[in-house]
Amino acid sequence: MTADATPALVEETAGPAEAGPAARGPRACTTTAYLRYVAGKVAGAAVSLLAVLVTSFFLFRLIPGDPVKHMTGGRQVSAEQLAAYRKEFGLDLPLWQQFTDYCGKALTGDLGTSYQFRAPVIDKITEALPNTLLLTGTAFVLYTLLGIFLGTRSAWRHGRTGDRVNTGLALTLYSIPSFWLGLLLIIVLSVGIGPLPGLFPTGGMESGGEEGFAYVLDVAHHLVLPVLTLVAVEYGQTLLVTRSALLDEMGSDYLTTARAKGLRDDQVRRRHAVPNALLPTVTLIFINLGRTVAGVILVETVFSWPGLGGLFYQALSVPDLPLVQGLFFVFAAAVIVMNTLADLIYPLLDPRVGR
Repeated sequence: MTADATPALVEETAGPAEAGPAARGPRACTTTAYLRYVAGKVAGAAVSLLAVLVTSFFLFRLIPGDPVKHMTGGRQVSAEQLAAYRKEFGLDLPLWQQFTDYCGKALTGDLGTSYQFRAPVIDKITEALPNTLLLTGTAFVLYTLLGIFLGTRSAWRHGRTGDRVNTGLALTLYSIPSFWLGLLLIIVLSVGIGPLPGLFPTGGMESGGEEGFAYVLDVAHHLVLPVLTLVAVEYGQTLLVTRSALLDEMGSDYLTTARAKGLRDDQVRRRHAVPNALLPTVTLIFINLGRTVAGVILVETVFSWPGLGGLFYQALSVPDLPLVQGLFFVFAAAVIVMNTLADLIYPLLDPRVGR
């Protein structure tokens, strides 16, 4: 037996337990690389959250206005009473001490006490969050599905009349400010124009006095116009991203091979082209998913929707610093967390990511 044949024989006769690191190397390296990738993304998210925490404290102290004077409701109060208010809310402390107190409490989940509501900020956020999720979550599902469907059809029929109409309409609606479109819908569909009567409420979440299934219908009736506004403005972004990604895939060799195997055109699109073109769309979906928690401040304000966006607008008008800071941190944290989750899912969709 030659010396060259000996290693081969040893390798063939070795069992799984004797194969050594060389046999397990590729899988182990892949797992290690992915763990390093995850650690890097999580560390980046933690740094981003810390930066948001710092920014939220200093940014909103640039807002003009004295929250203590606003809390007096315009009444004439003495300097001693104003000083007592400032001491109650810790506004008499040096700025550095206010900052350290804020950071220390925030790390334990305490976002402070609202000036105007005299209630914990976390309680006000928890109270308004379901209303925001109902509005933005419903709109998110609708405009995501609509954008993917129309974007896929536009790309597959690139250059035809349907593609030009879909793309032009999406660009037009995407460029319209959401508050302006909301006001327009209120004028046309709530107030009514000429012979067209008002069909939907002008604002709010409910009419009051309804119970059971009637309450559900009442909320759904109030939900129509704000959801329609969000869908009209937001679906174009998903459509354009999906269309662009699918157009990049349409000239690939694997689609030609799939057609050569006898697959129908819709099968080629559904089974091969669309799944490979979804990575940019997944990015956008996670970004928009994070924004469902943040809500849409202008839309909620226009339609008097009692969610986080409307609460943020109320807090800015005071300014209610603890409430503004808490909402800003929650909004930013939701986007950061969703982006991090998207980064962690990428390697599962495309193994080239994270290597």
